[in-house]
Amino acid sequence: MIPKETVDLILDTARVEEVVGDYVTLKRRGGNFVACCPFHNEKTPSFYVSPSKGIYKCFGCGKAGSAVGFIMEYEHQTYPEALRTLARKYNIEIQEKEETAEEIAAREHSESLHLVCDRAEKFFVESLKTTEGRSLGYQYFRSRGLEDETIEKYGLGWSPSSRHAFTDTALKEGYKDEYLVDSGLSIKRDDGSLYDRFFERVMFPFHTVGGRIVGFGGRTLRSDKTVAKYVNSPETEIYVKNRILYGLYFAKNEISKEDRCYLVEGYLDVLSMHQLGILNVVASSGTSLTEGQIRLIKRFTENVTIMYDGDSAGIHAALRGINMILREGMNVKVVLLPDGDDPDSFARKHSLEEVKAFIAGAERDFIGFKTDLLLEEAGSDPLKRANLVNDIADTVAEIPDAVKRAMYISDCASKFGIGEDILYDRVRVTRERMAGEIRREKEREARGTQETVRTPEVSYTPSAKDPLVVNPVTAPSEEELLSLLIRHGCDFLHFETDSPHYSDEPFTVAEFISSGVDEDHTPFLNPAYKAVYDRYFALYDEGKSGDRIVMDMLNGEDRTIAFVASRLAEPPHQLTVKNYAASLTATDSWLVRSVPMAIMSYQEKVIEVRLIELRKELSEASSERATSILKEMSSLMNTKRKIALRLGKDKES
Repeated sequence: MIPKETVDLILDTARVEEVVGDYVTLKRRGGNFVACCPFHNEKTPSFYVSPSKGIYKCFGCGKAGSAVGFIMEYEHQTYPEALRTLARKYNIEIQEKEETAEEIAAREHSESLHLVCDRAEKFFVESLKTTEGRSLGYQYFRSRGLEDETIEKYGLGWSPSSRHAFTDTALKEGYKDEYLVDSGLSIKRDDGSLYDRFFERVMFPFHTVGGRIVGFGGRTLRSDKTVAKYVNSPETEIYVKNRILYGLYFAKNEISKEDRCYLVEGYLDVLSMHQLGILNVVASSGTSLTEGQIRLIKRFTENVTIMYDGDSAGIHAALRGINMILREGMNVKVVLLPDGDDPDSFARKHSLEEVKAFIAGAERDFIGFKTDLLLEEAGSDPLKRANLVNDIADTVAEIPDAVKRAMYISDCASKFGIGEDILYDRVRVTRERMAGEIRREKEREARGTQETVRTPEVSYTPSAKDPLVVNPVTAPSEEELLSLLIRHGCDFLHFETDSPHYSDEPFTVAEFISSGVDEDHTPFLNPAYKAVYDRYFALYDEGKSGDRIVMDMLNGEDRTIAFVASRLAEPPHQLTVKNYAASLTATDSWLVRSVPMAIMSYQEKVIEVRLIELRKELSEASSERATSILKEMSSLMNTKRKIALRLGKDKES
């Protein structure tokens, strides 16, 4: 664990313009820098870096944050990983907090496995350059159309035909038996001797999202069917198959930029597509697609296109993958290549433009894919057609989002000429069954563990398509209050003596807003905004200044908070001729008018939300409860009128 003092030193030392400048070319514009955004494709620069504020912000895609946030976003690293990256850049030594003996042993063991894998990758690359390696391994890669640049970039190699080549080399260099065995690179015989797991095979290293090598896939060049065509590393503490996607380390930035991931089956499918110029392609590392791998993709995009062979095995795999991807709330399309082709062979036969054009024309949503696939088989048989419709409805039921389900139900009803209500019934029944299975599974887990269940922290990746807003009624007012806190929270409010808010001891903006929100027991209704509000006051109560609070939020591990803080730290618009005169008003005068109005506006919206809830409840309430509801509604409407009247007067003044 990194000590807090070291974290503070890293954050204070890191200069956002220096960090961002390592990845993009920045051009000075006044006191800021501009560039084309590294997170999405654009021709006109909309990406700004402000050294004075220590933040970056793209006005095109909305990405924003501090130096540590940029590393997390661009390199797809965790918060501790990003801190270590910055520490290396600025030569800051990290002294980890004292760990238990078990923790130290576990960390050192994992690091040793990483080192063994690094050495193995280097060994396989070197072996590819030997006489045997060039005549067998290198010639194979070239026969598959791979260029030298691709072979080098992806660390492709050769494991010699000797069954002890790597093991003997590693032992001579001082690597311990236990690490060779635990990494899966060597196998121990009953007599205690070791031999290579991989021999006489071309080698494909597996990288984590951060680029570390954790395992390998080896392909034999023999035609002997008694020899396994592919051998992969066994699962280890550093290589967990359902957390690895082949090619993801090289594809992640392009997946984010294109907001789409192409999912293929094999290593060479990935390599050929990447070499052609389609970089947002990954494979499931020679294993069946898993939920863990799908969640890895979801870190970078919610849009997946399955691109498998057009044979029966490829179709079966595509069908299985559709449900799994939909279950994670993602969008899925399918491209089936011409029979006899896989992505590797198809990419080698065609130009980049031809492949892109084929994909654009062949992409189908899952309803179209299943319909075309199964309708011919069903023919005019009503039972088979009914089974087909039920199968598609069960797939629709996997979709968590109700709006998306409704759109697909409408599409399916139109295709088959049946009523939407019939499909809704089928989907409802299927979802109830699924919910029951999940509930029973949770009950089994609860009976088998005594661990405390914690509410998950707010975790959110903002995007234009997936806004922060859960409750749109109160959201604008919550944003306004947060903007006042972030930009002026530690400023004092100097009310005139005739003001109802006058006090001998002046309030800060933060204290005034807290009294209006907390004392009325009206917490923010949008979880992301509430998280920012709570974090602000946690730092405020520690006695931190306004600038320090903002930087702590920007540099924090919670990227939702960092995103909102960076967005609201800047004025929401550029000055125009119309509002230029207003901008000349002294900040003190503006605050004593704006802060109370913002609180009243928020209280008015909270009342609106409550009235909506009461109206819904009234339609199903008993007569006794209805009387109580009407009384509460009358009181709320009276309060709302008073607030509206007060807001009108304040605006006029």
